[in-house]
Amino acid sequence: MSDTAASGLKQSFQLKSASVSLTALELYYFDNDEFEANLRDKISQAPGFFKDIPLVISLEKYEGLDSELDFFKMIGTCRRHNIHVIGVRAGNDDQRRLARGASLALFPGSSLREQAQARAQPDEATKSEAETSSPADVPTSEPAPAKIISQTVRSGQQVYAPEGDLIILAPVQAGAEVLAAGNIHVYGPLRGRALAGIHGAETARVFCQSLEAELVSIAGHYKISEDLQDNGWKSAVQIQLRDDLLVVTPLDKA
Repeated sequence: MSDTAASGLKQSFQLKSASVSLTALELYYFDNDEFEANLRDKISQAPGFFKDIPLVISLEKYEGLDSELDFFKMIGTCRRHNIHVIGVRAGNDDQRRLARGASLALFPGSSLREQAQARAQPDEATKSEAETSSPADVPTSEPAPAKIISQTVRSGQQVYAPEGDLIILAPVQAGAEVLAAGNIHVYGPLRGRALAGIHGAETARVFCQSLEAELVSIAGHYKISEDLQDNGWKSAVQIQLRDDLLVVTPLDKA
């Protein structure tokens, strides 16, 4: 008999793993007035996207490594704009201590790109083993299966493919959100938000039959509707990341 059953207590919760899309704010330096002005400007570009999002402060490119950071001011500024700071990535010991004092979670310092490179470069022992083994001994891994959605993704809905591609055989309406670890294919108008490569895959792409999106993001780089209307609007396109910029290409010229 379990301790819970023996004591007569009901289980009030269950812990499960969850994949959550987070936005990172890469901080270069901190001046409270400039920080709020810059934040206000970003929010004005896509107010619906930033409302109530969880935010991680990334210190990997922070210039003032020896200076103390007032996380309470940052948290307060973000809260005034309905953005919720939940943690800090990277930083030195003092900055992580200050973050802990502000009740923020601590995330590993290496970027997603560096983690991917580390996984792609085996150590010497692994290299030697690979060189001496025959092809039959090398394990092969199947690619993650694509998630296929045949119904319209309606406003307020979110569709998530945590491991592979996401294929939608219907429209994505305004106010809907589609996310994938890999590519996103929309065989219809894309009017909502599409976030591909959410785990940092910079080679991910977004394909759609009619680009009318509120926002498109690949590996954290995004464009909002106003920017997307400059090229390929309401036509069949693919969107990919080149030199940290999103590039829109008509499908008949891809």
